[in-house]
Formats: sequence, C-alpha cells, structure tokens
Amino acid sequence: MKTTAAKAEAAVRSAHRLNTASGVLALSVLLDSALEHYRGSFKNRAMYTPLAVSTLALGVSAHGTRDTKPLAHRARRGVCIAAAITGVVGTGFHLYNILKRPGRLAWQNVFYGAPIGAPTAILLAGLLGAAAEEVRHGARGKPLVLGRPAGPLLAAVTGIGLLGTAGEAGLLHFRGAFHNPAMLVPVTIPPAAGVLLLKAAAGASPRMNRFTRGWLRMTAAVGLIGSLFHAWGVQRNMGGWRNWSQNVLNGPPLPAPPSFTGLALAGLAALGLLGARPHG
Repeated sequence: MKTTAAKAEAAVRSAHRLNTASGVLALSVLLDSALEHYRGSFKNRAMYTPLAVSTLALGVSAHGTRDTKPLAHRARRGVCIAAAITGVVGTGFHLYNILKRPGRLAWQNVFYGAPIGAPTAILLAGLLGAAAEEVRHGARGKPLVLGRPAGPLLAAVTGIGLLGTAGEAGLLHFRGAFHNPAMLVPVTIPPAAGVLLLKAAAGASPRMNRFTRGWLRMTAAVGLIGSLFHAWGVQRNMGGWRNWSQNVLNGPPLPAPPSFTGLALAGLAALGLLGARPHG
C-alpha cells in the first residue's frame, strides 16, 4: 500500500508529465498559428487569439512543471480551460472559412482553406493542462478527471487525438502526393499508437502496455524528426534557407510535427496513471 506522501509524489509526477505534454502542444500551436496567420495577413483580428492563448498555456505549463505541491492551481486551470474553448471556437472559424468558399465542402477547399484540424491542438493542450490540475487535486487518493479514473480517460483522449492529428497530416501529405516515402510515417506510426492507447484505455494487459510505451516513444521521435524533414523541404524550395522569409511560409510547416511528440508524452503519462511502470 502506498503512503499518502507516496501517492502525492506519484500524482505530482504524473501532473508534471501532463504539463510537459501540454506545453509541447502549446508551443507547436504558438509557432504554427503565428506562421499560418501571418501568411493570412491577420485579416481577421480573431487570428491573434490562438497566439495569445497558446502563449499563456505555454507559460502555465512551464509553471506547472516546476510546481511540486499536490494541489490544483486555479489560475493554471482557468488558462487551460480557456485554451480548450479557444480550440473549439477555432474549429468553428476554420470550418466556416471552408464552407464560405465556392463549392463549400469540396476537396479543393479542404486542401487549401483553413486547416480544419489545426485548432484541436490547442484544444488538446488545454484539456491535458486541465487534467494535470485534476490529477494533482486527487493526490491523496486515486487520480480522477471529471469524476472518472484519470488513466483510462486520458489514454482514450490521447488516442483519439493521435488519430485526428494523423488524419490532418494524411490530408496534407495526400495534397503533396506522398512524393517522399517518408511522408507515410506520420500516417502509420502515430495512428497505430492511437489504437494502442485506445486498447490500453479499454484494459490491455501489462505486457501490451509495455509495448505501447515503446511505440509511444517512437511516436515522440517521429514528431521531432518530422520537423527536420520539413526543414529539408524548405531547403528544397528555390533559394533554400537563403530565401527563408518566403520558403518558410510556403514550405512544409516546421512547427506542426511536434504535435505528435506532445501527444506521445501525454500517452506515456496516461500509461503511468494506468499503472504501467509508473516510475519509468
């Protein structure tokens, strides 16, 4: 049996992992939305919102990773809830951007309109950050989120998030005709990780959870390596990095792949809460 102090320590450790995952997603959103909305000339003032909210989410995530108290923080929770709401509203704005174009929900508009799945990254960053506060709050007993065991719920949310993010990557890589075989990686490894997490949420065996842990680590690496591939894609454009001011805007988005890293870290945190090597 764990003592109260040991339970509190384990809860704080899990919260730190969720804070880190939330922070990685918030940083990805901040850089990606800044790039994409700058390309759109910020013609709608609402386009500044994700920059401000993701900056706040990044700040509270960093604060959370340094907080060793087994107590929820109201300000951090408030910012994370605001980030989640921003993701929902942003999805509505992006969907409106697509539907107002001639042809409405046509492939051309889905390919070249506002990326419909992009705002879900700040939604997930907010949800994970808020979950971190809930896990801290339950430090004296079994961690709960929304009154349910934190491990299965977070594994399910993260699994769905990985599937959705892989779908967004697949859409954009399909637009690029998968001209490089490496473009198949984000539509194979991360969605498999998502399925494994859903199985973990449903009650997979400890052996399967250990396999899932290894697969999530590979998925985290995919996110980091993906940015290097995107940097190479920028270099392949005319002028390469010497013409960075144009090629960074028109080349593959550098900050997008680390979303996989953030979600993989969240999946590892969920596995820890499920009891799969919680000290690993």
